[in-house]
Amino acid sequence: MSSQWGERSGSGEPRAAEVGVTLVEGSTFCISETGGGISPHRPEGLFVRDTRVLSRWRLTVDGLRPQPLTVQYSDPYSATLLARTAPRPGRADSTALVIVGRHVGDGMREDLTVRNLSGEPIRCVVALEVDADFADLFEVKEGRTGDGVVTTTSSAVDGAVEISRADLQVGVTVAAAGATAKDRALRWEVALPGRGEWTACIQYRPALGSAPVTPRHLCGSSVSRSEPAQRLRDWYQNSPTVHTADETLAAVLRRAVTDLGALRIFDPGHPERAVVAAGAPWFMALFGRDSLLTSWMVLPLDRRLAVGTLQSLAGLQGNEIRSVTEEQPGRIPHEVRFGRAATPLLGGDTVYYGTADATALFVMLLGELQRWGLDARTRDELLPHADRALDWIERYGDADGDGFVEYQRAAEHGLGNQGWKDSWDGVNFIDGSLPAAPIALAEVQGYVYAAYLARAALALDTGDHGTADRFRAKAGRLKAAFNEAFWLPERGWYAIGLDRDKRPIDALTSNIGHCLWTGIIDDDKAGRVADCLLAPEMFSGWGIRTLATTMGAYNPVSYHNGSVWPHDNAICAAGLMRYGYTEQATRVIDGMLDASHRFGYRLPELFCGFDRIEFAAPVPYPTSCSPQAWASAAPLLFLRTMLRLEPGSGGSRGTGSTSVAPVVPDRYLPLRVSGLRVGSDVLTVTVDEDGWQLRGASGELRQSRL
Repeated sequence: MSSQWGERSGSGEPRAAEVGVTLVEGSTFCISETGGGISPHRPEGLFVRDTRVLSRWRLTVDGLRPQPLTVQYSDPYSATLLARTAPRPGRADSTALVIVGRHVGDGMREDLTVRNLSGEPIRCVVALEVDADFADLFEVKEGRTGDGVVTTTSSAVDGAVEISRADLQVGVTVAAAGATAKDRALRWEVALPGRGEWTACIQYRPALGSAPVTPRHLCGSSVSRSEPAQRLRDWYQNSPTVHTADETLAAVLRRAVTDLGALRIFDPGHPERAVVAAGAPWFMALFGRDSLLTSWMVLPLDRRLAVGTLQSLAGLQGNEIRSVTEEQPGRIPHEVRFGRAATPLLGGDTVYYGTADATALFVMLLGELQRWGLDARTRDELLPHADRALDWIERYGDADGDGFVEYQRAAEHGLGNQGWKDSWDGVNFIDGSLPAAPIALAEVQGYVYAAYLARAALALDTGDHGTADRFRAKAGRLKAAFNEAFWLPERGWYAIGLDRDKRPIDALTSNIGHCLWTGIIDDDKAGRVADCLLAPEMFSGWGIRTLATTMGAYNPVSYHNGSVWPHDNAICAAGLMRYGYTEQATRVIDGMLDASHRFGYRLPELFCGFDRIEFAAPVPYPTSCSPQAWASAAPLLFLRTMLRLEPGSGGSRGTGSTSVAPVVPDRYLPLRVSGLRVGSDVLTVTVDEDGWQLRGASGELRQSRL
């Protein structure tokens, strides 16, 4: 099967296992029923910059809600909702089709159509009831919108309804030409000849304080020519092309690129700068760890996300010590939020810094980006931020001077666990008991090790051999100390961390796969780690669990204690492949791609850890985010892992020698990936049963094994 990564499947493509309609564009999203309805009592609405600017949407024809037929999707921000009016008394069939074309982006536009399906003229009254409570995103998500009395005012004039909340200085205007506005509703009296059609365009324009908000899709303009549409076209056109015999691999890559395109958000102050949000719908914001890891995985597809993410996070890098936000000089943020629920907790700020790993990941990504191709000017702009990050690692991250980065919550409202398993019980001993902070996580030490090596490589790119030697030496000392302190020889795996008293936190977890990925594990111990990760208590058949079934805290329906996370598996598979455990790596990839088929080829944030032998399909996790950035990016890392694609030194000194050594299971063959960009190079990799080839843009053979 052939797949253009950026090629959409078609406007009528259904979305498996999806309830309702979710549309996303930047930090704007809309969640509704399949018929378009929005209720203030459900986690639904139109949200702009973390504020619900539309909490009620009810469309009626002659006082009755149309009956939903289907939803068709054209782009991540657009959908067409089809419904029929109820049949008239004594008739089996309805006489009218109701079409709502919904398009979101800094507000919303709807193209409303009523089509007479009969040969006889009809008259009807179309009414749209709206309201807005301007609730914070997390109030809606957590069902807390009824906690207090909300007072809003409204006015209706000239075909528009204006709703506002004075205490917050927010409002929204819902307007449509030709409508009659009364209270909080728009109304049209429609007369249609046989087979006739009536249309109206409805504009939803929010007002959030003094910040101007101009909807991306204005009535009277072409949606296909809007800025979001052009950005998506550019995204798709720059995507590599994949040809594979495996329908699942083709479909999951296509879905991944579509979802990643939708999850991009753009800084209004730097409209050319794209970053990837953590996930839709509730996490359409910049997250340090999520955005950095996702950008890493996406490098074979696009380098611009990595550049934008690094630049944006550099602009938010900590400058002072503030316990309320856990800010420290040089620290990279955990999360950026704009909603009302977040800012009081952060002392009026919008940035929270409570993460142990994002600062090292920042340096790691900069080093990896240099390998893929980074211009000298951007490198030189970011290097001081990398050095400040490394200073944070050694001055604040390693507060007790033992050589390991630890975390301990400084803010009362902050995260108790500050690695990627950041739920309250996500780090535990073998018996299920919880460790006392400060905690030094295994994978965080791996990230720091890789950050040291990345800084050494960046120094070599500028000819600074002294700095390169210094950071290579730091990496060597950390690796030796890690393997001494974290290795559990009697168990055959590494501790997930060290607690306050430097005791190994001895549970068997997937975190050790991240240590393989970064290379901090000694070669003579890697085989036992690989065996642990693929043992029945860890590998469910669909993927590697976060926690082994034999551990005291194991729960297959928990968030971090036995569930399966696609991004986690992608990193583990890459780590296994790094150490030469090719069969184990491809088993993980095969299992995850098989699981993707059951989720409509869209890997979710996580799913339950039940064994594949027990249940024939993976069991969804109840509140899993989908699409979610690093889950969407995981298939790209799977592909890179199977190709064993390693970019050359793509920095200011040239592209170096990019290499591949594919280990691709037969089910995916023949496989051809073209349009891979490394520096100024454009590469094509072909793999079939006879061997493989790597060719340049003009078709010249770079590397082969036939």
